[in-house]
Amino acid sequence: MTATTVSTRGLFIDGGWTSGTGGDTVTVVNPATEEVIAEVPQASVADIDAAVTAARKAFDEGPWPTMSPAERGRILAAMADELSRRRADLIELNVTEAGSTRMLAEMLQVGTPIDHFHDLTNRVLPQFDFEPPVRPVMGHGIGHGMVVREPYGVAALITPFNFPFLLNLAKVGPALAAGCTAVLKPSPYTPLEALVLGEIAEAAGLPPGVLNIVTGDITEGEALTTHPGVDLVSFTGSDAVGRKVYTQAADSLKKVVLELGGKSANIILDDADLDKVMESVLAGIVTHAGQGCALLTRILVHQSLHDELVARIAGVLGFISVGDPSDPATMMGPLIRDVQRQRVESLIATGVEEGAQIAFGGKRPAQLERGYFVEPTLFVGVDNSMRIAQDEFFGPVGVVIPFSDDDEAVRLANDSRYGLAGGVWSADPLRAVAVGRRLRTGTVIINGGGGGLNPSAPFGGYKHSGIGREFGEHGLAEYLQHKALQWPVG
Repeated sequence: MTATTVSTRGLFIDGGWTSGTGGDTVTVVNPATEEVIAEVPQASVADIDAAVTAARKAFDEGPWPTMSPAERGRILAAMADELSRRRADLIELNVTEAGSTRMLAEMLQVGTPIDHFHDLTNRVLPQFDFEPPVRPVMGHGIGHGMVVREPYGVAALITPFNFPFLLNLAKVGPALAAGCTAVLKPSPYTPLEALVLGEIAEAAGLPPGVLNIVTGDITEGEALTTHPGVDLVSFTGSDAVGRKVYTQAADSLKKVVLELGGKSANIILDDADLDKVMESVLAGIVTHAGQGCALLTRILVHQSLHDELVARIAGVLGFISVGDPSDPATMMGPLIRDVQRQRVESLIATGVEEGAQIAFGGKRPAQLERGYFVEPTLFVGVDNSMRIAQDEFFGPVGVVIPFSDDDEAVRLANDSRYGLAGGVWSADPLRAVAVGRRLRTGTVIINGGGGGLNPSAPFGGYKHSGIGREFGEHGLAEYLQHKALQWPVG
């Protein structure tokens, strides 16, 4: 599989490929080289309508929502097998299209979502109780009943550019497992990793109209979120766009699931082992050039450890190799586009204007003439009220803020409009857990966690970080309605 072979197939609507009705194209660029790697059709509003109409027909008239979970599971298992078969090609595509380093592509970008998709088909779907009984009630007689968990309907799935393959599967998998039909619209920066799922669906024998894949930007996204044929919208992206999606869906009272931004705090208590802390702190800055909503970019450190930690971070950042992500030795790749780089640079400038100091980085790498690169950057002298401590960079920038005790650490961590993730480090695990319980975030990593992204753990946020959860049983439940059936006994 290559970018070219994917791009020639066009949009995936009603089980077939089409070049669309608009005549425009989306240019896909390698962010590390600025080279055009593919052209794909730009969906028109008419194409969006065709995709929703196909999904609506497949839900209202097709077999998919009335199949048993086991029947759906067999087709989804075939999709999982096809994903595994094409794993190496998908990694290459992710490196080229999203700018991921090879290690990140092999693990979190592609490997983890394929593993989660297998977990969905092998564990979650077979074990999920779609028809649980309810407690009998006594009145004039004995009443009994059950809850029927039914597919919600047509789901609009809208994903961003940073972890495109992972987030596409995180929505497509549970939506289809629940019995919904879907229209997937990826970021215009990373359409190829979505369109390839049409080929996967074809190979697995997914019925026509169950999964439709379209391209587009703001206009097409709004056509999808406001479409009367859509019952549910699942969106991942910034909180600013998430609020617009929420408003757009409100007029027709669609269910909305939002996984939005973050400014997550990594709390390093006074008894923490800095040797163990370093990997987590560095990952929060350089992983995918900081383009991750759950990255721990606010480094809250006890004042007794502040100077030593800053010196260590600044020293190691100088050894981070930045450049071509296809090179296995590269540790940090580019930002997705120049507009994103300009946004990061503007916020860096704002930090300096606010009075914070750059302990490392802050510029474009001098040795890289092409590609959308920014040096890994560390700010010190940061007050939690500054914009650089409150706004999401979505770039390779960390801010260090000292605290005096556990209570202040919790107060600083919670003093944010976001609440997606967090971390706590302490030599005393019970102390770390006690602090973690006080954080208003959807996920807290204690002493670095372990085992990677857990497919059984819910993922989502508090406050402006979103509504609802993804992954495992929790993600599947978001795509189900609950109907009560009740009858008399005797």
